Amino acid sequence: MHDYSKMLMEDIRFEEGLHACMNCGVCTAICPAAEFYDYDPRKVVDLVQSGNNEEIEKLLKSETIWYCGECMSCKTRCPRGNTPALIIMALRTLSIKLGFFTESEKGRQQFAIKRTVGENIFKYGYCVAAYAVSPEMHREQGPIWEYIINNTKDVYERFGGHVKVPGEGPLREISDEVRQELKSIFDVTGGTEMFNTIEKHSKKKAAEMGLQYKKDGIDNEYFIEVFTSNKKKHTI
Repeated sequence: MHDYSKMLMEDIRFEEGLHACMNCGVCTAICPAAEFYDYDPRKVVDLVQSGNNEEIEKLLKSETIWYCGECMSCKTRCPRGNTPALIIMALRTLSIKLGFFTESEKGRQQFAIKRTVGENIFKYGYCVAAYAVSPEMHREQGPIWEYIINNTKDVYERFGGHVKVPGEGPLREISDEVRQELKSIFDVTGGTEMFNTIEKHSKKKAAEMGLQYKKDGIDNEYFIEVFTSNKKKHTI
């Protein structure tokens, strides 16, 4: 078994986020996620502070670390200056690195995020390109969204948007040069390596689940599974 405590300490976010927790529970009291999900940042911090490798491994494989919204409310209230949200970031990164994220429903959704929001950065230059959000994949948006997609240029230009047009303004076309620079930033900072790691472990998990996996796009069984699956056991 890995020394997870040591591995976490190699992450500057963990080092900065955990000083000395006195288990007061203020972080849980202020946490929006704790109000709705089976999530208690106090317990997470107490667990990682204990250094119990077996319990930390369970945490890395659990749904728990994916409930945090990273709003940083915890940072504003902790009397010891801890930031549980930074600890969660470190736990998530380690979970992905070790492939443990595929053991939980919410963790597997990292694959869907990578294939959509993540790849949008390189494809369009935006995390979320409004004109690329498919009505078929987001039925919750209702019929109005389909109208907007079908009339994207007219709708957004009324609000000052410059859809896929070079120059300035929202929704403008991002040049190849800028998108290549974004890709270079990911290469240098480890983002590309993380994306590749998500793909590697997701492919393995798809095989375990007997689901089709394709190296590109969202037209495959594994993507649909992780995108739509909901055990409905996450809220309290």
